[in-house]
Amino acid sequence: MKWRLALAFAVLASPAFAVLPNEQLTDPKLEARARAISTGLRCVVCQNQTIDDSDAELAHDLRVLLRQRLKAGDTDQQAIAFLVNRYGDYILLKPPFQTETLLLWLGPLLALLAGAVGVGSYLRRRRNDDPVSFTPEEQARLAGLLKDDTT
Repeated sequence: MKWRLALAFAVLASPAFAVLPNEQLTDPKLEARARAISTGLRCVVCQNQTIDDSDAELAHDLRVLLRQRLKAGDTDQQAIAFLVNRYGDYILLKPPFQTETLLLWLGPLLALLAGAVGVGSYLRRRRNDDPVSFTPEEQARLAGLLKDDTT
């Protein structure tokens, strides 16, 4: 019984491939190329899934379009370039380092640096703050209270 449960979890934890049998090419080499290319293409609806992993209708259309381009004789680069021209660099899971994608690449680093500067300035201000000082009357009263407390 335990092995059935473990098998069910293993199946659920494995990635779901949404490529339908009617989308697959009959030529195994072309199908392998299509699968290799599609691992680097983002579903623009699901955003962080490859077009092979997505059940979205647009991902289906992209898979079919990719396979049509390969059957027409496009190289891998030509097929990718066709999709990038049509959908932009956003379709690539690893977009190129260009001026248009500069914020995408450097954004996390800038956010980390801004956080570090913020924490550093907070700690510096906290360290430089003078402790609260008492007036002579308050010090005398505090000394009296502490003296009364110890007796």
